[in-house]
Amino acid sequence: MRHTNTPRTAGRIAAWLSGCGLALCLLAAGAAQAQSLPVSVSASGNHAEAAISLPGLPGTPLAEVLLDFQDASGLSPSSLGVSAQLVSLSDTALLARLPDLSLTQLQSALPLLITIQPPRYGGLSFQGTGRAEIHTHALPYAAGSRLRLFKAPLGGAFYDITDEIAPGSVRARGTYGGFSQFLILLDLRPTGVAIAAKVQRLRDRVDLLPWSERAAFDALLDDAENALAIADYAAALAAADALRDRAQARAGVYLADEWRATRTHRNHAGELIAGAATLRFSIAFLRDYGP
Repeated sequence: MRHTNTPRTAGRIAAWLSGCGLALCLLAAGAAQAQSLPVSVSASGNHAEAAISLPGLPGTPLAEVLLDFQDASGLSPSSLGVSAQLVSLSDTALLARLPDLSLTQLQSALPLLITIQPPRYGGLSFQGTGRAEIHTHALPYAAGSRLRLFKAPLGGAFYDITDEIAPGSVRARGTYGGFSQFLILLDLRPTGVAIAAKVQRLRDRVDLLPWSERAAFDALLDDAENALAIADYAAALAAADALRDRAQARAGVYLADEWRATRTHRNHAGELIAGAATLRFSIAFLRDYGP
C-alpha cells in the first residue's frame, strides 16, 4: 500500500489545500468543524499502514501512517480504529489542547488530526512499545526542523513524542506505549522548555510505579537534569539511555508492559521507554542546534 509521492503529487496536495477545499470547508465564517478524510488501512503481523487521501483525489495520499509494534496480537484494519480529519486553524477547542498557543502551531499546509482509537472489544493488544511514522509531502524537510510529532489521549492535552524527523519530504516518527490522537506541529518553544516538559512527564509516570521501582528511575532523571545543567550532553544522553534500558530490563516482571484495547492494563514499561526516546531526541537537538 505504500505510495511514492513525486513533486507533481506534492503540488496537487498543495493546490487542493490552498484552494476551495480548505478555504471553503474550514475557514468559512463559523467553520470550526473538522472535515473527515478517506482512510485506507492494511495490517499484517506487527505492522500496519494507513493512507489518508484528499476528497476527490483518491490516488493522492495526503499522508501515510506507518505503525510498527514490538509484539502485537489481534492487529487488523478494524481493530486499529484509524480516522483522519482536516481541522480548522481557529478551532478553539483543539487549540486549547496544545502546550503553548503561540509557540506550538498547527500548519496551514497540513492541519491534519489523526485518531487511532482501537474499539474496546476489537481484540488488539501489544507488549512493550510501538513506533509511529507520519509521512507527508505537504510539509518541507530541513535539517534542524522544528516540526514535531505530538500525541494526546482522546480529547486530552497534546505532548511531544518525537524521536526522529527525517526527510522524504517529512517523516515524523515517535515511540508510543498507547494511543490515540496525533498532530504534526511546529514547535517554537525553547528546547530546554520541551526537555523540562518531557522530564516532568517521565516523573509523573514514575510516580505510578510500584514503590520499589521509583527511586532508581528518579535517580536517572536527576542524572539527566544535572548533566544538562552543566551542558554535559554526553552524560545526559547516557542517563536517558540508561532509563530506557532499565525499563526494558524490568518489563514484564517488575513493570507492567502490555496495552489492551479494553483499557484494563497500564503499559508502564512502554511509556517509560517512549518517554526516554523522545527525551533523547530533544537532548541531542539541544546539543546540535542550541536552544
